[in-house]
Formats: sequence, C-alpha cells, structure tokens
Amino acid sequence: MARPRWLARLPHVLVVYVAVFFGALTSAQLQDHYDVHDPSIVLLSLFTGFAIVIAMFRPIAAWWLGLISAGFIAWTIRDHVGQGQTWPWTGIGPFASASLILLVALRVPPRVTIAVTGVSVACTIVAEGLFKPEHSRSSIVMALLVFGFAALLGYALRATRLARRQLVAQETLTEEERARRTLLEERSRIARELHDVVAHHMSVISIQAQVAPHLVENPSQELKENLAGIRENALEALTELRRVLGVLRSEHPDDPANPHHPQPTLAELDALVDNVRAAGLEVTTEIAGIRRPLTPGTELTAYRIVQEALSNCLRHAPGSRVEVGIAYGPRELHLCVANSAPTRAAAPSPGTGHGLLGMRERAGMLGGELAAGPRPGGGYEVSAVLPMDLPGSAASGTDETESTS
Repeated sequence: MARPRWLARLPHVLVVYVAVFFGALTSAQLQDHYDVHDPSIVLLSLFTGFAIVIAMFRPIAAWWLGLISAGFIAWTIRDHVGQGQTWPWTGIGPFASASLILLVALRVPPRVTIAVTGVSVACTIVAEGLFKPEHSRSSIVMALLVFGFAALLGYALRATRLARRQLVAQETLTEEERARRTLLEERSRIARELHDVVAHHMSVISIQAQVAPHLVENPSQELKENLAGIRENALEALTELRRVLGVLRSEHPDDPANPHHPQPTLAELDALVDNVRAAGLEVTTEIAGIRRPLTPGTELTAYRIVQEALSNCLRHAPGSRVEVGIAYGPRELHLCVANSAPTRAAAPSPGTGHGLLGMRERAGMLGGELAAGPRPGGGYEVSAVLPMDLPGSAASGTDETESTS
C-alpha cells in the first residue's frame, strides 16, 4: 500500500491500535474478572501492549517478551482464579499472544513459526500440568486453536507476499530477457545484411581488380600496382567484415523481411547477374513456371540465396560456367545455382562458412530446405526449396520458360 503515501503507515497504526486495545483489555480483565488490584498489573498490561508494538521490528524478541509477560500474569492471578475461570491464560490472553505469533509468522521462515507456536502451546501444557489451580478451567484447547489459526494465517499472508514479489521479479527478468533477445536478433539481422550486401560487392571488386590486368595489352607497372592495392584492400575489408560478423552473429536470427526499408526481390535478378558477368563469369539464367510476386520474406530470401551462391562462384570457381535456375511451382519455389569446374586456381579467400550458414538460416526460417555440395562431374551446386502462397493468392504472370545468356 504505497499510494497514496499515507497508506504506507496504515499497518503500523493498526498494530499500535491493537497493542493499546489488548493492553487496556488485559488490565480491565485482571481487575474485573480476577479481582486483582496489585499495582503490578499496570506494568504487565504495558508489557503486553509494548510486545505487540516492537513485534513490527523485532518479532522474536517481542514474542519472548509477550510469553514472559503472560507467565507473570498467570502467576499473579493463580491465587485469584474462581470456579470455571480459565488458567494459565485469561480470556483475552491467547488472542494477545496470537497477535504476536501472527506478526512473527509474517517475518520469519515457516520452521521458526512452527517452533514459536509449539513453544507457546508447550508452555501452556507444562504450566497447566504443574500449577493448575483447583476448580479452574483448562485453556489448552483454546490456546491451541487460536495459536494455530494465527500461525496459518501469518504463513499464508507471508507466502502470498513472497509469491507476489517473485512474480514481479520474474516479470522484470522476462522483460530484460525479451529486450536482450530482441537485441541479439537485431544484431543477427545486421550481420546477415552485411554479409549479403557488403561481402558480395567486396568480392566482386577483388575479382575485378585481379582480372583487370589481363584485359589490357601491356599494362603498365603502375596500373598493376594500383590494381593489386585495390585487391589487397578489398581482401582486408573482407577479413575485417568476417571478424565483425563473428561478433554480431547469434543463434536466433530475425525475420529477413524488413518492413522499414526497401529490400531486393527476384525482379532485380538481372542486375545481379549482369554484375557477376562483369566480374568475368559466364552466367545463364532460366526461369520456369508462372512468374508472380511472392511475400517479402520469400522474395528477399530467394534473392539473397542466389546472390550468395554467385558470390561463392566468383571466389572459389574462377572461369567456370554458372547456371541459375528458378522454378515457380504451385506451392513451392525451387532455386538452383550450379557451376562447372573452375578453369584456373582460385585465389586464397579465407572464410568461416558464414555464407552457407546464412543461406540455411534464411531457408529454415521460412520452413524451407537448402542443400549444397559438389557435383558428380565437377563443380558445385546450391539448391533450395522455399514454400510460398498458393497460386490464387498472388498475381499470375507468364506461363512460359525464359532463358538468357
């Protein structure tokens, strides 16, 4: 109870009120029912109320003080107990002690509450068994019932408070974990985009810088050095990029479709192929089936898989012939990028396999599959199957097979 602010002190005010109530009632009962007029009853009544007040801060010490006060009260009224009056507890005594047990149960572990309740009942049994006056009525059953109820109530309230506190802590932890997971997924998305875009273009620059001297008759030494410097810088940039990707990559990549920025689609495949041809590879494309727009995630994933496969051909299979095939089925999109055996040795291009990993991640997030491996006659092949919408849910295109070379 923190709002409004004055409610935070309301429980303390209620406990003080209960302390005054039981202190005054104890004094009145000793005088009216047990006909005790000894001045010590004022002190005993004050101790009874004072024990309840300090139980808010020192519950175990307050319980001991209350138990000792109850013992002195029982000894004081022993010679004044009449026919049918309870002893060692007065009529109000068990309830005053029960309030102490309740405050103890709210603050200490359950085993301590059980011990406190057990000691209170045991003291009642011992006192009644050894010093019980004649004609007095037993108070064991009443003490057991009242003390047990106070202990159970305090335990239940304490357990509820602890459960609420743990729930708040768990919600805070869950929120922090959700924020951390969102951050990791965003970092994974950034890593994939960096690899797909920057690494591809840097690979093209490196290959073009390597091939350029062979396209010029009698190139000058200065030109060779400049082109070698361009290739060296491109390779260094790729190395640094792979290092950054190793830091950014996580196990939970995000959805490849980014609604906030335009993303490439298969409609831009021709520009991608022209870029690779300019780098020195012979590339042919074949598109079969009914061409139609797909969901943004499928479009981007298909484009990135083809882009990465072509980039791998540039790095690892120079001089090879590459075939890119795309088939629109009724329910699935089939992709295939295959290259023949390279005609010359590939330049060293160290990597950590992030390309194939990224392609498999993209296909897997859409529920598709991707396979990659060497071809029986030499070369390498990457094929993927991506699920897509039914034909009736997207616009139809042409039903013909297209070939370009």
